[in-house]
Amino acid sequence: MSKNIQVTTIGGGCFWCTEAVFQKVKGVEKVVSGYAGGKVPGKPTYREICSGLTGHAEVIQITFDENLISFEDILVIFLTTHNPTTLNRQGADVGTQYRSVIFFHNDLQQEIALKTIQKVQGYYADKIVTEITPLPIFYEAEDYHQNYYQNNKTQGYCEYVITPKLATLRKLHADKLA
Repeated sequence: MSKNIQVTTIGGGCFWCTEAVFQKVKGVEKVVSGYAGGKVPGKPTYREICSGLTGHAEVIQITFDENLISFEDILVIFLTTHNPTTLNRQGADVGTQYRSVIFFHNDLQQEIALKTIQKVQGYYADKIVTEITPLPIFYEAEDYHQNYYQNNKTQGYCEYVITPKLATLRKLHADKLA
């Protein structure tokens, strides 16, 4: 079977969390942490992003084989492993850089994103506030952010925030794991 390689860019709070989740998903070939959606020209730094002044979100860019996992399945996993009902925050991480966002790469991704949010809305009492917008420029984050969880599993943030997200992933989406 030949591969059907697709790319999507999503943000659901800290990119360390979303990266760790999608590195476990069957059909995902690559996950790159980065920044997108800002108003300041040029490649931002992590320090600039953390200020909340650039308008960029922490995101991941996922390369996946659609013959092994659909874009809709990617979005269902995304929408159920972070809280898409909180505006500009995930847990203790607060600011526009932590917003829930789907940066679509084409019209079909936009259509699927809108339908998937409607489908998943029933799982939440509060309204899903995930932003759906065309992908602007994606900037790859600094090297030390790549594979963060894999390289820092015993760090406090990893143990107390990311490890529980991975447990949720295993509980809700065991059939989608590599």
